[in-house]
Amino acid sequence: MDATVEQSLMSKIRTLSPQQVAEVEDFVEFLATKARKRSALDRLLAIAPALEAAGAAPMSEDEIAAEIDAARAERRARQAASASASTSKGSGADRS
Repeated sequence: MDATVEQSLMSKIRTLSPQQVAEVEDFVEFLATKARKRSALDRLLAIAPALEAAGAAPMSEDEIAAEIDAARAERRARQAASASASTSKGSGADRS
């Protein structure tokens, strides 16, 4: 980002109320999420011809939904394990 643009944005943000700053933060996160999703779609579309050339069978919508559900469940399990590990580390309990 151009330094002048960054300074201009920071100057404007400093005039906002805390609630407005929170809204700006939410909007920036929305834009970042949108960009990540677009990037993931672009990567998927880039490999589609290779999948077709390799003879991979197209997935049905139900198969895609099942894959998404499985990936989300795996991510939730990792996050829960990470949170659990963080909590147990902070408890001071010695497990050796």
